Parts: sequence; structure tokens; C-alpha cells
Amino acid sequence: MKAVILNQNFELEDGFTEKPKPRSNEVLIQIKASGFNPIDYQMLENELERKLISSPILGRELSGIVVEKGNDVTEFNIGDEVFCGSGSMGSNGTYAEYISVPETIVSFKPKNTSFEQAAAIPSAGLTALQIFKRLQLQPEKTILITGASGAVGSFLIKILWAHHIQNFIVTVGSEENKHMFLHMGLKDHQVINYRQGNLTENLLKANDDQPFDIGIDLVGNHMAEITAEVLKINGTYVDVTALVTKNAHEILFNKGAVIINISNYAYSMIKNYEYYKNSLQEICQLIENDIIKAPQYKIIGDLSLKTVLQAHYLLKNNKTQGHKLIMKNS
Repeated sequence: MKAVILNQNFELEDGFTEKPKPRSNEVLIQIKASGFNPIDYQMLENELERKLISSPILGRELSGIVVEKGNDVTEFNIGDEVFCGSGSMGSNGTYAEYISVPETIVSFKPKNTSFEQAAAIPSAGLTALQIFKRLQLQPEKTILITGASGAVGSFLIKILWAHHIQNFIVTVGSEENKHMFLHMGLKDHQVINYRQGNLTENLLKANDDQPFDIGIDLVGNHMAEITAEVLKINGTYVDVTALVTKNAHEILFNKGAVIINISNYAYSMIKNYEYYKNSLQEICQLIENDIIKAPQYKIIGDLSLKTVLQAHYLLKNNKTQGHKLIMKNS
């Protein structure tokens, strides 16, 4: 089968490999569309993410059609339209024509979405839903969300609105992204462009000159320090990136902050694969019932090295413009 493969020199290249054969508890999925995530290029650059590589084929979320199944598979049949976040639980990644994964992580795709829309859901949806559930948010809590125009942030805001939680401030990196949120219904004071300077002062001013109860950091690095600075004593810092700096850790420690680490890997470590299926089914119901909308997406191209490199460039340089980047398999 055709695939984009990580070679021995740790470089991506177009290639071919054997089509996987499903084990007794697995389904073989013909991938119709796959989504890109920052971790895809971070695996090529960062030591921490590099440790997560378990296959020469990267990519971790997809939608497609079941074309073969193992003898013990009971929920799915040939021809079913499905989606899932494969993570490291597939026989290969999603930069390929086929993938074989345990049926316990797979869900039927929302009926009112295309394959491209469905492929935009798993990673961002699972992360956003975990943030919401673990925080057990109350409407009166003040919340800062950094990097909100990305896939996770956009999905999280939809979940917050669906549960009538609107007391939040977000950061964006461009006026275009700011106007996107204003068009969605946010107020002008809720959207802060971090490139305009005096960021700490502007964030506190937007929050009635008070520190925040909760900081949900989707950026890390310097933004982790900003988030820590505007957090109240004994506040809650939500780390979604594992890119918290030493200075940020010191600030959070001195403030007695609670740190919540968000990781979808945790459930695979204890082989709780039902977490993925159940969460996807919950998201699916929200979308099918029109409680939340599927993410905005942009098709970058067909399965090829050129498409992958273009998507990595756009992610790394924050040029997604609020869209989930999708690779289409013809």
C-alpha cells in the first residue's frame, strides 16, 4: 500500500509497504481522510514526543470504511463508515491507505458529517472533552484559554457553550483569528491578540483586573509563563502541551497552583481502550443532535509527502486559521 514513511535517516519520504492484516480483535480500515496534529511534526523535532513513535508511519486520526475484520470483531461489519484516533494503537499510522486497529477504539462516524469532517474530530475532540470533564467547570469560574484558534481550543469552546459556560478569555495570534471568534459570538473583550504587547496587562484587564481561576494552556513555552502569571493563588493550570518552562513551574509552585496534565495516552497505558470509543460516541451524539458543530477543516491535498510537509509547515507556523488540516485519500 502507498504510505508516507519515516526512513532510517529520520526523514519522511513517499513509499510503499505491506497492507496490514487485522488481528482477531481488529478491523482493517481503508482510510478516506486523516487529520494532522502538532505532535506529528513535534515527533520529528522534540525528544519527548519522539519517544512516542511506534511505527515508521506517523499520523493519529482518521475516518474510513471497514474493509476486513478479525474473527472476534462483533460490532462492525464490512462497509461500515467509522472514525477513530489511532495514536500508537494501530499497526501503522494514518499517513497510509490502510490501517488495522482494535475495534475497541473505533466508533461509527457521525451520520451528518463527511469523511473529511469526521477525520477532523478525534484528537481535538478527545482532548477538549477530557479538559471539560476533568475540570468539572462551573459557570462562575473565570477561564483563560491560550491558543484558542487551534483545533483543541475551537472544539473546547463549542463544548463550553453547549454547557452554558461563557466566562472565558482567549488568546489568538492574528486579527483574522480574532474576527473568526467575534463572528462565532464572542465579545470583543474576550479575544486578546497576544502579538499586540502588554499581554499580561491586557489579559487581567479583560478579566476585570482580577487573576483567573483556571488557565488552560494550549501553547506552552513562553505562554505557559504568561498563564502562570495571571493565575490566582491556588488556581488551576491545565497543561495540554508538556511544554511548561522552568520559570512557569516556579511561578505555579509559588502560587500553590493545581496542575492538571491532559493526556489521551494515559488510557492506553492501562489498556482502557473503551475510553476512546465511549468519548467518540459522546462527541458523535453531540454533533448528530446539532448541539455542537463539527470542526472547520481544510483539505491540504491527497496522500503524499508533499501534502504532509505542507501540513507540518502550516501547523508549526500557526497558519491553520482555525481550520483542522486534512489529507484526503482518493
